[in-house]
Amino acid sequence: MANIELAAVNDAIMDETVTDADGCFSLGMIYSAGAGVAVDLVQAHKWFNIAAAKGLADAARMRGEVAAEMSSAEIAEAQRAARAFLSLH
Repeated sequence: MANIELAAVNDAIMDETVTDADGCFSLGMIYSAGAGVAVDLVQAHKWFNIAAAKGLADAARMRGEVAAEMSSAEIAEAQRAARAFLSLH
């Protein structure tokens, strides 16, 4: 059962089909913890940023925690990725 769930998450990541705040927050958690994927703070920040833009307060807090471990260039990259995603969805 866990393999099916992980496959669904991987599909969502690859297709970037997750658009609801909770789903985006979940992707941020996956990337920040490396749950089934390599830890990627840029992607984590991106997904937390998207979830925060959709009104999820916990996402803004987690975005801040992740940002504390990132360089300015990484944060800028994550912000550009979030804006690009939001402009398409």
